[in-house]
Amino acid sequence: MQQLKLSARLIKSLPLSSLPSTPSSTLQQIASSHSKGIAKVVLKKGKTQLFKDGSPMVYSGAVDRIIGRPPPETGDIVLVADGTEKPIGWGLYNSVSMFCVRLMQLEEEAMRDPSCALDMKKLLETRTNAAIELRRRLGLPSSHTNAYRLVNSEGDRLSGLIVDVFGDLAVIASSAAWVENYKPEVEACINRIDGINHINWRPSVDILREEGMDVLDMKEVHPSTCPERIKVMENGISYAISLVGQKTGFYADQRENRQFISTISNGQKVLDICCYSGGFALNAAHGGAIDITGVDTSMPALELARENIVLNNLDPGRISFLREDATQFMKGALSRNESWDIVILDPPKLAPSKKVLQSATGMYRNMNSLAMRLTKKGGLLMTCSCSGAMTQSGMFLRVLQGAASMAGRKISVLRGAGAASDHPIDPSYPEGAYLSNILLRVS
Repeated sequence: MQQLKLSARLIKSLPLSSLPSTPSSTLQQIASSHSKGIAKVVLKKGKTQLFKDGSPMVYSGAVDRIIGRPPPETGDIVLVADGTEKPIGWGLYNSVSMFCVRLMQLEEEAMRDPSCALDMKKLLETRTNAAIELRRRLGLPSSHTNAYRLVNSEGDRLSGLIVDVFGDLAVIASSAAWVENYKPEVEACINRIDGINHINWRPSVDILREEGMDVLDMKEVHPSTCPERIKVMENGISYAISLVGQKTGFYADQRENRQFISTISNGQKVLDICCYSGGFALNAAHGGAIDITGVDTSMPALELARENIVLNNLDPGRISFLREDATQFMKGALSRNESWDIVILDPPKLAPSKKVLQSATGMYRNMNSLAMRLTKKGGLLMTCSCSGAMTQSGMFLRVLQGAASMAGRKISVLRGAGAASDHPIDPSYPEGAYLSNILLRVS
């Protein structure tokens, strides 16, 4: 993506003290006490409500002007204000990213609790502690689950920061410049958690490059002494996890959906497409499925899946994992007139951004059409999308309806679910954005 910069003509080089007086606000009062002075990012008319409603990403096109001398630099704390220059919140500035500010706290929140206002270190501590308390109330960790998400970016009001916990290891996924800049403070917060003995830092290099970060030497900046493979438990099932695998190493967001599959699998023939390390397949076996097939293109993932069969003392005669392209496997299975009682389709992110949503829509439709044809009439298809661009578009159900027409099948929605409860989502997301996992009856 071409890096976007705010035009210099938007920068209004006036000291804050010379500005016309505006109605007093908590943030303005605190900002006035800063010796350095804090710049103000003023939004265009009609753009304020989106961010008051909770959207944390202030894109450059929503900005009318920036007030402050000298102009703010990437990483600086700035006020975000409406057209009358009254602050609505504060956040961290980025002169390079298409998102020029990540909002961290709103004016109303600062009024209720000014202790975190314009103090990123204090805010980080407060939000992390709130995330820990939420997971504790959800029963995480527990004697049967020690793999879970501790911090879920916007859902925990820390946009760009993800923390997954695997036993005594915390994997920190960074996708914002501020997270990299506050690395010591982030690690200090996580190190204070009881039971965490190791930290593995996983920078999202492609995203950080768009944030203006120098990523050439990032691996050297984030050396890790953690083992490449560890073992965890989820709902009583053991998993081997590769810390050099996809994302943070394990898809903890599917925990509750995997457990649901175990409750409906007794006596069933189950197909797990894009199975990765076998999460759904293992739960189907745990639930009493009589025949389970998992398919994935990644040999390292399938090695983990086969290791997981041994870890859980499962009968290798009723569960098998195959290396093959998902679409080619489904076409081949159709040519052999094969079918399954339950099919799970959980492909990788086909729409990483809105720019490719149209082409990704066709891929989702084609894959789901094939999966529906492999599902026995009256059988069940759990279909998933990890593409935020797809689920937030509100198109996922329409894509599935189109897939059913292609397959000559009728579908009915039995269950719609999002990620596991330790993966809260940003409330400013469009209605239905959380419906990323849908259970269909296919007839």
